[in-house]
Amino acid sequence: MKGVPNCLVALALMALACSVASAFDPSPLQDFCVALNTSTDAVFVSGKFCKDPKLANANDFSFQGLNIPRNTENALGSNVTLLNADQIPALNTLGTSLAHIDYAPYGLNPPHTHPRSTEILLVAEGTLYVGFVTSNPNNRLFTKILKAGDVFVFPIGLIHFQFNVGKTNAVAFSGFGSQNPGLIVIANAVFGSDPPINPDVLAKAFQVDKKVIDDLEKQFN
Repeated sequence: MKGVPNCLVALALMALACSVASAFDPSPLQDFCVALNTSTDAVFVSGKFCKDPKLANANDFSFQGLNIPRNTENALGSNVTLLNADQIPALNTLGTSLAHIDYAPYGLNPPHTHPRSTEILLVAEGTLYVGFVTSNPNNRLFTKILKAGDVFVFPIGLIHFQFNVGKTNAVAFSGFGSQNPGLIVIANAVFGSDPPINPDVLAKAFQVDKKVIDDLEKQFN
């Protein structure tokens, strides 16, 4: 990772290991359970079929190309690549996953939550403005400017975001204490639900004119 000292990478990985140790996923009762998409010669564990351990190989435990920049030419200017059991089959039942996030200049990973995991983020390149909001009744905002080598933690279930405040691309890596942390993007869930939430409900909730809600729902549907 360009611009990140080895000692900081090691520190981030140690922190991730600690978060994994207290993960909410069930503890596995075997060394590993390499995920399969079919039931042929397999057993069903934690939502996936497991390959016969005798047939597992090193490729089941690896992924290549995470260093390749992803396309950020979209409305938000960001792209998240999540590595879970679908990309690395051996992650199944191991209670951890990883994300690579690319940001264009002024790109945003919008306010969202992970209902099943805390997130630890390591900035590899660029400068990010990050933050999270605590739950009711205080709704306190915690924010910080991060540069390459800096680490930040987003507690499980809390709304958080990252915004590239630099004039160059930014890259970050996030570790999760769950093989499936889940994702709820706030704007998508509220204004892009299927079927749409009644505009009268949202107009009252946000204390705005119903036309404002209608316009917002059109952006997400």
